[in-house]
Amino acid sequence: MTEVKDHGRAGRDLRAAVTSAVVLLVAIALSLLFWKTAFMVIVAAAVVVAIWELGRGFAAKGIDLPEQPLMIGGVVMVAVAYFWGAPALVTATAVTALVTMLWLLRRGVEGYVQDATASVFSLVYVPFLGSFVALLLSEGGTGINGHGLDDPGVQGIITFILVTIASDIGGYVAGVLFGKHPMAPVISPKKSWEGFAGSFVFCLAAGWALVVHLLDGDWWVGLLLGLITVVMATLGDLCESVIKRDLGIKDMSQVIPGHGGLMDRLDSLLATVAPIWLLLHYLVY
Repeated sequence: MTEVKDHGRAGRDLRAAVTSAVVLLVAIALSLLFWKTAFMVIVAAAVVVAIWELGRGFAAKGIDLPEQPLMIGGVVMVAVAYFWGAPALVTATAVTALVTMLWLLRRGVEGYVQDATASVFSLVYVPFLGSFVALLLSEGGTGINGHGLDDPGVQGIITFILVTIASDIGGYVAGVLFGKHPMAPVISPKKSWEGFAGSFVFCLAAGWALVVHLLDGDWWVGLLLGLITVVMATLGDLCESVIKRDLGIKDMSQVIPGHGGLMDRLDSLLATVAPIWLLLHYLVY
């Protein structure tokens, strides 16, 4: 008989989760510090894996996601966003959506609307939002040789990642220690208002510190960044929880030990990156 491990109120294997997080953060840090264009390879790979996970999840409801055009188009979207900016991203998104709908014509009439709708949803949810990471990194230029922590794009990515992680850590710590009042028991039973308060405090502190001391921005911009991040990260997490509950699955996959699927970690990041890019682009850079 297989022993089922009890991971307590955390609901996860904390040792595996921390190990996986450290490995991912080290890979990200090395790419940003020594060759920032390599970070785009990590982003593109994440897009491909996330689309595969969505396809796997949608299959539980009989939705057949056309993964090939979405994966190829998603990688192209990340690349053009990095090298040519927002207008190129919009164009690549429109072309990928059209190509995907044409691709589905080969399957005939049955289920076309369902699969096409899921495809466009996936296109916006993963590669389009994920491409804002490329827009943020390109703020410092797209040269082969990065400039480490002196590069504005690298600084922006570090700020984006750390302030979003602050939301997760603050929510996790406060939720485990003090969580008693569920925020949305039907959607995510373990998410509590106490956890949200922890996310709020951690995000405001991280946003202020990063904008003031790393980006040399105004203190109020840092607080605004923290506020936007905690709201969007929480909503992103809830949206992904709704998707999983509707599909009847617990995790999108098990590709990351201790965390579940990649989408289970990207939910907050995908929700925060666009507003963070917008804020930094117009109020800091």
